[in-house]
Amino acid sequence: MTYTTQMNAARAGIATKEMEIVAEYEGIDIKELMSEVAEGTIVIPANKNHTCLKPFGIGNSLKTKINVNLGTSRDCLDLDVEMEKVNNAVSLGAEAIMDLSSFGDTHTFRKKLVAECPAILGTVPIYDAIVYYNKALKDITSREWIDVFRMHAVDGVDFMTIHCGINRNTADRFKAMSRQMNIVSRGGSLIFAWMEATGNENPFFEYYDEILDICSEYDVTLSLGDACRPGCLRDASDISQIEELVTLGELTARAWEKDVQVMIEGPGHMPMDQIQANMKIQQTICKGAPFYVLGPLVTDIAPGYDHITSAIGGAIAAASGASFLCYVTPAEHLRLPNLDDVREGIMASKIAAHAADIAKGIPGAMDWDNQMAAARQKLDWEAQFDLALDPEKARRYRAESKPEREDTCTMCGKMCSVRNMNAVLAGEDVDVI
Repeated sequence: MTYTTQMNAARAGIATKEMEIVAEYEGIDIKELMSEVAEGTIVIPANKNHTCLKPFGIGNSLKTKINVNLGTSRDCLDLDVEMEKVNNAVSLGAEAIMDLSSFGDTHTFRKKLVAECPAILGTVPIYDAIVYYNKALKDITSREWIDVFRMHAVDGVDFMTIHCGINRNTADRFKAMSRQMNIVSRGGSLIFAWMEATGNENPFFEYYDEILDICSEYDVTLSLGDACRPGCLRDASDISQIEELVTLGELTARAWEKDVQVMIEGPGHMPMDQIQANMKIQQTICKGAPFYVLGPLVTDIAPGYDHITSAIGGAIAAASGASFLCYVTPAEHLRLPNLDDVREGIMASKIAAHAADIAKGIPGAMDWDNQMAAARQKLDWEAQFDLALDPEKARRYRAESKPEREDTCTMCGKMCSVRNMNAVLAGEDVDVI
């Protein structure tokens, strides 16, 4: 039997090899998985031309996944460094890599990613069109925007972000509003500027049916970008953000009619008390399509520490319904992240994702924590290192400050509560001198 997309296969009762891998990894019945893929509440991004892919499912009922953004820029153009970031991210457990390259030989880098990287691969074709055509923004034609989208699909990209919710109507409404940070989405600002310069409709909105046909041909998952996401707390949950979300909900329904998988991108900066409500609104408007959140960052005052502000917001978002966390590094708002920044961002996001999985009751999520608790109770340091999210860092910290006794650490020494309680309950004397 043949199928066009993972959604089409699920609706036809066909269990693809990708579904079988995802079901085994998640520990769920494949029929349950197929039901959610058919409904659109789980996506399995898997371009037919990405042959080295290790597939993952993205959906609220599954383990929370994380995405790592990277790529070249005019100021940082070393493809080898970016590839090293990719390999490190995969080794650290990132399920997805998004190539946001905006300068240089982007096509060669993208083809290398597809050929060598097993992670889910995403791109934003708006950026690449500017690099590819190398001409003024206003001179790029509607046809050329769509042609670059097709090129990425042919190359093997698993999901693509397109900013099609900001059409002429929503753009006019945005201009009539007063916003502190205007549009902070890079792709959203580019397509807004293009519409203003040309007077034309957003081509990704105008030719959306053609976009869907391309997605169906190569099984590309659409990531419907939020051009009007808030870039500061003051703009959170405003009319522009919500109006665009309504448009994305309508576009989701149109994609599902053609068996095309869809994710929805969500807010960037948002006070903690608004996050849960935003997740529920998205689930309602977009009928449970997986939510891919860019943070959310819960305060605007922490440049250099935004991996922490993002992890706080990401944990709340994922526990409240988000399925996919886009990592944020300490370099956010400041510069392109280096290798250390990427590692810190991944670790922060993985902590947020795991904490959310525990909170929403993902089967087996807390088993890892229970194993760590048992190792700590026994003061089994090697087991603690092996179970740590970052074993290398845990080992290094202990090695940098060696205790007098191996069964303690330099924080408490002989006053260690775990050591002493073990002794007391075993009927032994407690030596604290």
